Amino acid sequence: MTPHNELRLLPWSSPDGKPCFLSTDDDGSPLSRLADTTEAAQLEVGQELLERAMEVLADAKPMPAELRLLTRDLTEALRVTLRVATSRGHRLPKPDYATLGEGEAGPRLPVAAFG
Repeated sequence: MTPHNELRLLPWSSPDGKPCFLSTDDDGSPLSRLADTTEAAQLEVGQELLERAMEVLADAKPMPAELRLLTRDLTEALRVTLRVATSRGHRLPKPDYATLGEGEAGPRLPVAAFG
């Protein structure tokens, strides 16, 4: 649940291109659910574009116009994905460093988790 004193960055902009924010302590509110649904749809479009990019790049001689269009679409998808990641990152619970042991910086992942 988003703390009520935190603003949620919404996955759309105002008509003049400025970021939109939501102040609520109810993650189940209609606007919060709309934002969640919009984020999911935006990420799905990004996944589809990635698959399309892999197809285009597998072509021995892709057309320059197709590459320009794909680059534009991928750039927009990356912008949207970064916005979603920023919004979701701000909503993660803050770690309680007081409960961590001395020298502990937080959870540790095995090296294999990074590929």
